[in-house]
Amino acid sequence: MKAVICGAGIAGLGLAQRLGAQGWRVVVVEKAPAPREQGYMIDFWGLGYDAAELMGALPRLKELSHPVREWTYVNASGVRVAGLDQRGFSKAMRGRLLTVLRPHIELAVRERIAGDVDLRYGRTIASVDDTGEAGSPVRLTLSDGTAEQADLLVGADGVHSAVRGMIFGPERRHLRHLGFHMAAWLFEDPEVHRLLAGRFCCTDSYGRQLGVYGVADGRVAAFAVHRTGDPSLPADVRRTLREEYGSLGWIVPRALDRLPTARDVYYDQMAQIELPRWSRGRVTLLGDACAAVSPLAGQGASLALAGGHLLARRLETAGGVQAALAAYERVWRPIVASRQRGARRGAAWFLPASPAGLLVRRAGIRLTALPGVSGLVSAALGGRPGVPLTRLADGPETGTLDGVQ
Repeated sequence: MKAVICGAGIAGLGLAQRLGAQGWRVVVVEKAPAPREQGYMIDFWGLGYDAAELMGALPRLKELSHPVREWTYVNASGVRVAGLDQRGFSKAMRGRLLTVLRPHIELAVRERIAGDVDLRYGRTIASVDDTGEAGSPVRLTLSDGTAEQADLLVGADGVHSAVRGMIFGPERRHLRHLGFHMAAWLFEDPEVHRLLAGRFCCTDSYGRQLGVYGVADGRVAAFAVHRTGDPSLPADVRRTLREEYGSLGWIVPRALDRLPTARDVYYDQMAQIELPRWSRGRVTLLGDACAAVSPLAGQGASLALAGGHLLARRLETAGGVQAALAAYERVWRPIVASRQRGARRGAAWFLPASPAGLLVRRAGIRLTALPGVSGLVSAALGGRPGVPLTRLADGPETGTLDGVQ
């Protein structure tokens, strides 16, 4: 059996690893010329943690992780206003939580790939000539003119998926703008790195906020988000960032002064993808291409890796590609939809829209210092461990098991 996967992000690499281990021939095409180094820090837990453990990538992820003891909110002078103890999250997750840069998750998964897997950077899918609707192989053409024929084509090429556009039509039909733009970049500043000392520090602000944290190589990672009703992206990203965040105070001007070139800044809108179906013939979608939850949910990377594992397992057990694709969607769609709803509900907490909303967030964070409250609030913010991934992958075709709704 042969699969072509478009996209060498977490979802695509995770699926390639599992299919390679199952004896498939796999071609992964990625438009970037090399593995990406840009990306932001995330809390990695839940079903994705299960998937990393099952593929043997967990020890490497632990090596690459960056322990964070507190999520700290500071005012314009850098004075701590409130903080959320990361130990509360870790306890709620029974210790199964890592804080790691998104590109490092890709690295750990990529290192576990074995078997007949061909990674081709600097290429993508130019056209899909036959989706295999009648059960025949899918036929496609790559951007370098190479013709490929496969038993399965997977679009794992992100929220702006080209494969999705070819199969299901224009992006505007499926993308829900959530009212935010975000950016992430890395910069060098030893003084700021020492100041952070194991904390994720974020401006205590409404409408826009910027957070920074130190990574193991001495660099500082920045993550910025602001509210906007306009989904279109700016022509000059660096100028927009300076205009939006320049007045926040604290060390924000230093982070903006050290902006890299626009090519090395990740900038996009926060959005979710909602499709009536994920597959057609022998073509299916994976990860953000069909199931983007947005950083508001805090689980995109975890869901991407877990979704790839589940899809691979269904391909191994369902008795045919199209039956496997149907089973994958029946199990996975309810879980994704639940995470998407939760993200939309949490938008006001993630970034308050007004001074009143900011006061509410401060009060909620301060509650975590009270005896008996820390675990409850941390679990509510981070979620609770649900059904193990192995049960989802091998169990009945429903995504409503043991509290995973």
